[in-house]
Amino acid sequence: MGWLSKIFGGSSNSHRVSEGQHHGRYGEDSIWDGPTTSGDAWSDYGNEDIDRAIALSLAEEEERRQEKDQKGKKVIDHDSLLEQDELLAKALQESLNMESPAQTPPQTPPRPPPPQYDRGNISQPDRGNMSQPYPFFSYGYRTCSGCGGEIGHGRYLSCMGGFWHPECFRCQACNEPISDYEFSMSRNRPFHKTCYKEQHHPRCDVCQNFIPTNAAGLIEYRAHPFWMQKYCPSHEYDRTPRCCSCERMEPKDTEYLGLDDGRKLCLECLDSAIMDTNECQPLYIEIREFYEGLNMKVEQQVPLLLVERQALNEAMEGEKQGHHHMPETRGLCLSEEQTVRTILKRPKIGGGHRIMDMITEPYRLVRRCEVTAILILYGLPRLLTGSILAHEMMHAWLRLNGYPNLKPEVEEGICQVLAHMWLESEIIAGSGNSSNSGASSSSSSNSEPGSSSSSSNSNSSKKGKRSQFERKLGDFFKHQIESDGSPAYGDGFRIGNQAVSKYGLKRTLDHIRLTGTFPC
Repeated sequence: MGWLSKIFGGSSNSHRVSEGQHHGRYGEDSIWDGPTTSGDAWSDYGNEDIDRAIALSLAEEEERRQEKDQKGKKVIDHDSLLEQDELLAKALQESLNMESPAQTPPQTPPRPPPPQYDRGNISQPDRGNMSQPYPFFSYGYRTCSGCGGEIGHGRYLSCMGGFWHPECFRCQACNEPISDYEFSMSRNRPFHKTCYKEQHHPRCDVCQNFIPTNAAGLIEYRAHPFWMQKYCPSHEYDRTPRCCSCERMEPKDTEYLGLDDGRKLCLECLDSAIMDTNECQPLYIEIREFYEGLNMKVEQQVPLLLVERQALNEAMEGEKQGHHHMPETRGLCLSEEQTVRTILKRPKIGGGHRIMDMITEPYRLVRRCEVTAILILYGLPRLLTGSILAHEMMHAWLRLNGYPNLKPEVEEGICQVLAHMWLESEIIAGSGNSSNSGASSSSSSNSEPGSSSSSSNSNSSKKGKRSQFERKLGDFFKHQIESDGSPAYGDGFRIGNQAVSKYGLKRTLDHIRLTGTFPC
């Protein structure tokens, strides 16, 4: 077995092993260049030694065979020798494996799942782009995307297309390190999931809680088209109060005034609310002056009465003509004789912000002309009460001036135009700019020069500047008229307002008298 010693002598040659280096980046496949034994680890010289040893072994075998033939002293089993040589070769291989064990690459962490992206908007949960920072151990030179310093040996994070020291990867809201498994991104800036939700997830303006998601996982909420309030859909049927004037839902635990007919009035609208017939008379005079300024003076003394909802509904049932704005009518121009209960004295506000001591009296309407009375629902802010009164005054003017029975979209449309014009003049007058008020009213009506200007100036002198909320409230009432979706009140207003803007109020009214339609 002289060849065996030669094989072991050949194994003493050194192996060339490449250095392992880890290349890892989040979002890409991790690659391990592990230590490997080169294909020529056995030298050519070692291969020659093996060949030489095999040749010597064969020579020895031949010598034994010759000795057997010549001397006959000893018999050698050829097959057993081959089997013995194979066993020795296997032992040699195992010995080599023990001397130079294969180096296995260090285990790399399993690749994380891909980032979760959830694009947020007003109808979808706004969680930002969900990502997962992945920790690695540094084996080479890297620069931290946070502090700009070198990342030495140790843990680091790979995310957002860069590398970070764990303490440098911080939330843009609270400035604390992000150590969570997931984080949110907005405009390429990282946030804790909780911080991102606090800043970007919509809250309900009523209960102040985060608006919940629906069964489909989307954020579903209601929004007022003018006030831009956002609130949970549940507040529409959980008896959350809504102001009967401005239509806002106030934050939870906000106090309302409870009117005796079930309506709720917010305290801001209550500040300018008109509560009885006597209190409404100065406003009635102002609106009569407004009409006079448009050369549309109402000669007859038409009674104005403030009434409760029940009295208004009863009077509406007794009226044979007229078009009513459902689902709630807040004003009527009556032509029939009947008895109406009117509010005589402003009611008191008792405990729990509720109306008490409502004093009413019956008022008998007598028909002396085409109009017997104008009724307005009580408890509404001054600007809303005035716009309703201006609308009903136009009904009275049309009937008193012999206009024929008009289609609903024409009659209600031109009445809404006058209500809108009055609101516009009041808002401008309340801002303290009387010259603009006169110019605006004059250009809107296109009546005789100076008539509307003098009216607006006189109105402006009676009123000081309005509060910011009252000006906003006036804009809201204008918005209601402009965006009304009904065919008579909404479409009629838009067609009528276009005609007045194009031809002026006087020519538009003349055309209505002759044709019963708006001019094109």
